[in-house]
Amino acid sequence: MNQERFKKSRRAVFLGLAVNLVLAALKFSAGWTGHSYALLADAVDSIADLFSSLVVWRGLVVAAAPADPEHPYGHGKAEPIAAAIVAGMLIVAAFSLMAQAGQAAFTPHTRPEKYTLLVLAASLVAKELLFRFVARQAAALDNLAVRAEAWHHRSDAFVSLAAAIGIALSLWGGPAFVAADKIAAIAAAAIIAWNGWNLMRPPLDELMDASPDRDFVARIKSTASLTHGVIRVEKCVVRKAGFQFFVDMHVEVDPFINVLAAHAIAHHVKDRVREEFPNVHDVLVHIEPARNQDSPSI
Repeated sequence: MNQERFKKSRRAVFLGLAVNLVLAALKFSAGWTGHSYALLADAVDSIADLFSSLVVWRGLVVAAAPADPEHPYGHGKAEPIAAAIVAGMLIVAAFSLMAQAGQAAFTPHTRPEKYTLLVLAASLVAKELLFRFVARQAAALDNLAVRAEAWHHRSDAFVSLAAAIGIALSLWGGPAFVAADKIAAIAAAAIIAWNGWNLMRPPLDELMDASPDRDFVARIKSTASLTHGVIRVEKCVVRKAGFQFFVDMHVEVDPFINVLAAHAIAHHVKDRVREEFPNVHDVLVHIEPARNQDSPSI
């Protein structure tokens, strides 16, 4: 399961790496010769994508490593770390593009060449198709790093769309729209920054051991409570590391059974939860004596 997940995640990242390499070279050459600042900005964003893909790939490699004495809970946190780095790179790149485009908006303008629109159209289609493929892979694999990579591709599609609109206005909008190419670059950068912020939150939550959604925790508690010998699940805490979950729970049992029987119930709870939820890597069960009106205080 872990190796298969790693291979599929790596395939999605490497596909994006290859596409970004081709698009970056194409957009940079066309933007330079075609006098399009928006296309050059888009090319810079694609070059940044190459580095982000490498970060995600490295995060996947580290996350796939088995647990060791220094990391007894495994290396799953490498995935949200990689996702957070990619989101941070998006935000930094966005503000850098805003600053450069804003400065260029007040310099003499040269109208971009018409063929730059064809390059942007090809980039938009390629990035949207890539987003849909990688997003499906991320959802199927429950991988935050791959999800961040997918939305990075969607951000690129927005950048290409904004750049295309700006170039079209520069070409056919008359003198009043001669700076539209630069303004489009600023708008595209704002979109990148917004997506970067939205992508930053999930990995930060995971790194802070935020609890998953309440329905998932409730289903784990319900599964444990149905185990023979369990009177009540007093507490259930779940945290996520990569695609795996770690569960800590307090389970109430008959206070008059012996230690061996209580120990057996704890093992049954663990086995049942892991069987029902394959992504749960471990379950730590703390046994508590059930307290009711018929049971003496212990």
